[in-house]
Amino acid sequence: MSESFLVVGEALTDCVIRGDVTTETPGGSPLNVAIGIGRLGHDVVLAARVGPDSRGQAITEHARHSGVVLIDDVSGLDRTSSASATIADDGSASYVFDLLWDVTPAMVPSQPFAHVHIGSIGATLEPGSSGVVQIVTEQRAAGASISYDPNVRPSIMGSPDDVRERIEELIALSHIVKASDEDIEWLYPGHSEDEVLASWREAGAALVIMTKGAEGVIAHAGAHTVSRPTMATDVEDTIGAGDSFMAGLLVALQRRGFVGEGAARLSAIDADDLEASIDFALQCAAITVSRVGANPPYQEELVALG
Repeated sequence: MSESFLVVGEALTDCVIRGDVTTETPGGSPLNVAIGIGRLGHDVVLAARVGPDSRGQAITEHARHSGVVLIDDVSGLDRTSSASATIADDGSASYVFDLLWDVTPAMVPSQPFAHVHIGSIGATLEPGSSGVVQIVTEQRAAGASISYDPNVRPSIMGSPDDVRERIEELIALSHIVKASDEDIEWLYPGHSEDEVLASWREAGAALVIMTKGAEGVIAHAGAHTVSRPTMATDVEDTIGAGDSFMAGLLVALQRRGFVGEGAARLSAIDADDLEASIDFALQCAAITVSRVGANPPYQEELVALG
């Protein structure tokens, strides 16, 4: 089985607004996850699409510079999507989107992948969403493990009722599901976090994780429930924090043999492996929030920290 990762979803331009100043940088949750995996030294293919414009060129150069392989159809859209993020005084971000998204299984390289990650807008926005379901179904049947981060964006997804069925379909196809407490609150108003996480495990996810911002992370797998505090001490902004966490988590699990065929062992993961994987992911996220924008760490930075 290959050790390669496949990430499927949107790549876009983040227009970051701080007061009267706007800066543009490559972004999008799946792109950020792929960048994070590539910078940690692992083979990763990104099935994302941009336009043949300057924004699209900046995104493709950014991805390749971080070791990410792009699909042949990467520049096939009419224009590159964008997300305008307004930064509040506390570093949190609110978003407005202009999006195009389309992907099919035929666009994915015909090579074996150990793990496939999907998430955010690309998993629910048609016509690409249907392609995501097809890709995940085919890759899982071929032996890949699957992870999913709903990473909800109400301003583009509409109401919870508009996307919940598709989100739950993808959760049922996934071995690993990560969501924020804000995602859960929006998707399931009136339901407790524990109730929602339990339902995702009943649907088939072996590892479910809820991030709670400054309060840290709660993870459930097998007989274990692990709660870990955040490692962030210096917050410049929170853009890409969850994506960096996701990339770090997947790499940590891969290094311990819990992706691909090893995903069958996730339900029996011991507490030490689970805690170590979560802590590595939190370390990646802490570095990311300490600097501007979605800028995940390189492996050398983590080694330097010991």
